[in-house]
Amino acid sequence: MALFRADQAEPLRTARRFSRSIAGAESNLAIGLSRLGCPAGWFGRVGDDPLGLGILDTLRGEGVDVSRAAVDGAGFTGVLVRDTHGERRIDVLYARQGSAGSRLSVADLDQDYLASARVLHVTGITPALSESAREATAEAVRLAAEAGVAVSIDPNLRRRLWPDMEQARRTLLPLLERARIVLVGHAEATVLTGQETAEAAGRWLADHGAATVAVKLGADGALGIHDGRVYHGQALSVRPADPIGAGDAFDAAFLAAWLRGADLAECIDDGNLAAGLSVQVCGDIEGLPYRREMDERRANNLETNR
Repeated sequence: MALFRADQAEPLRTARRFSRSIAGAESNLAIGLSRLGCPAGWFGRVGDDPLGLGILDTLRGEGVDVSRAAVDGAGFTGVLVRDTHGERRIDVLYARQGSAGSRLSVADLDQDYLASARVLHVTGITPALSESAREATAEAVRLAAEAGVAVSIDPNLRRRLWPDMEQARRTLLPLLERARIVLVGHAEATVLTGQETAEAAGRWLADHGAATVAVKLGADGALGIHDGRVYHGQALSVRPADPIGAGDAFDAAFLAAWLRGADLAECIDDGNLAAGLSVQVCGDIEGLPYRREMDERRANNLETNR
């Protein structure tokens, strides 16, 4: 989607000035992976309009492969408008019903492209957009899993998109059962699994198919489960400027570590570090860290780069 973000600390109701960028959990993650040195591709639909073409320009500029993305002349590019606050409620408005993104269908899937990946990452946002997008997500997961590609899922429950939580569970649980990696927030994990604690929810997901589970706990870090082993990594202690996008930053760094063969603890720690770095910068993608920034913070190099 195209993102219009109000100036920092301006409530959406009274905001007059906005910065334009892009948003979308899957594209955020692709950019995050690319910045960390992992080849990444994004496919979906954008409108044949300046906003959609600008999104593709941004993704290309970040090194993300968009060769399988479709420019849809019959649908407009979705728009998200929000305000920006470090420690107060953030208001969000969507204009996406009938958008190009919601017109994703099974016909948009390239089976060979999917099979060429090491990981297919999807979220619960796309299947909430329309029936055709739901079918496309399920088929992409099926094709990838049957080709031996690791499926990674972040449910990313959006209550504005899923007014019926039971429908969300019926749609997402079959996808989660096919996933090798599940990256989930604590609140949505409890909704999907019926378990109250992060560890119980993580173990439930592991018992239902996932080889690796990370339950994101915000300021309390994240809990990882793999082969029965549990690891709790601490969050980076920061003062957030904009909390939006922390989960996507975590997912990107977690997957980047997983792709290089890191163990559970390193995957969780990298995810926490990236999330902590991202929330210090306003915007969905602007704060996604590069590998050098991760290394410098890990070395506690906080000197001004004069």
